[in-house]
Amino acid sequence: MKSQKIDSLVYQAVFGSNLEKQQARFQIWNLAQKAKIYPASINDFYLARGQNKLPHNFTVPAINLRGMVYESAQAVFKTAKKLNVGALICELARSEMGYTNQPPQEYACVVMAAALREDWSGPLFIQADHFQAKADDNSKPKKGEIDTIKKLIIESINAGFYNIDIDMSTLVDLDKPTEAEQQTNNIKYSINIVQFIRKIEPKGITVSLGGEIGHIGGKNSTLKDFTAYMDGFNKGLSKNLVGMSKISPQTGTHHGGVVLADGSLADINVDFHLLSEMSKLGRKKYGLGGTVQHGASTLPDKFFGEFVKSQALEVHLATGFQNIQMDHPAFPKNLLKKMYRWIDEAKQDEKKPNQTTEQFHYKLRKKAWGQFKKETWDIPEAKKLKIRSALEDRFTFMFKALNVANTTKMVAEFTKPLVINKTKQDFSTKFESVKQVKGLAD
Repeated sequence: MKSQKIDSLVYQAVFGSNLEKQQARFQIWNLAQKAKIYPASINDFYLARGQNKLPHNFTVPAINLRGMVYESAQAVFKTAKKLNVGALICELARSEMGYTNQPPQEYACVVMAAALREDWSGPLFIQADHFQAKADDNSKPKKGEIDTIKKLIIESINAGFYNIDIDMSTLVDLDKPTEAEQQTNNIKYSINIVQFIRKIEPKGITVSLGGEIGHIGGKNSTLKDFTAYMDGFNKGLSKNLVGMSKISPQTGTHHGGVVLADGSLADINVDFHLLSEMSKLGRKKYGLGGTVQHGASTLPDKFFGEFVKSQALEVHLATGFQNIQMDHPAFPKNLLKKMYRWIDEAKQDEKKPNQTTEQFHYKLRKKAWGQFKKETWDIPEAKKLKIRSALEDRFTFMFKALNVANTTKMVAEFTKPLVINKTKQDFSTKFESVKQVKGLAD
């Protein structure tokens, strides 16, 4: 009966009328609080690692849930409960919020409902991934970008996203002669966003913040890039404010992988030495928890143990789970064909010259989740069960490979739960402002 109630509530929270969504989301928040599921910041946990109060032999998985989110999150928490995993993050990027049609409040609500359904409890780290600014020709934010990001930050924090990755790496100007000059706008606008967040974050919560020094898919970062960014950031930030807890370099990966003409994925080289050296320097000189690796879910399995060996603090995982879902024999073939037809008709302007149909479909199919959200939610339960099982197998592998099994007690030591009472009005949908924006990282 409990499961049926949660299933009904979360469906209403996603597909109901505005008033029904408001009521259901309010109920789910309160049920989660009673079940000791607390949206939380991972800041103190990460800073404890930066102070060598924690071992360096684990890498926290940050899991982007794009489609079939309720099903996927159930698989996450069922596996986490089985393996006693506390060090994990559920996240969504600014770009993903748009094309999956998931405003922050909806996403947080669905994740909490899944945790409830699986009887998982503890600090729940929900993260805003790649809150990134589009740049103009002068490596400055396009008009209105910073204000748009700030509005989304308000919405996200109100929803329970107490972890935010600030990504101004698009503003890095590699044409400048020195690393400090190259990072100038990245530093300036990172500080601007940090100061804004510190003004609006809830009392008793220090939102965990990450910076990014290299655009994913672009030129590999260096230690000089890192020190130029951190020295400039720390110099410009008000002394009374808490800064970053982690840093994201570019190490050679691409979001979603590099797709060959036949739709298969190319081999990728990851600079694990850079991850290791930057993590060590970050702890020693700046007190950071360590480095963050993006675009990792489609990498060979052997790489995941390397992230731990290189002392990477956090690794972002997305497309690999999407592939498990869409390529699973239980995923309705007619629905997948329908999604591809929609991509061919609606996204033709995003097809690159000389791109094969297989490359185009693979690269763009993530953007069909929002258009077909209800159809994928309504896949028959027997089929969803098989897909969930495949996801559980993958999460089991990743949690073990990243060495986050049996981390619940360690997380609890440095993350104190905070009850946040909300009113029904806090869940009004009239302020939801997620928009689709092309060209942003996810």
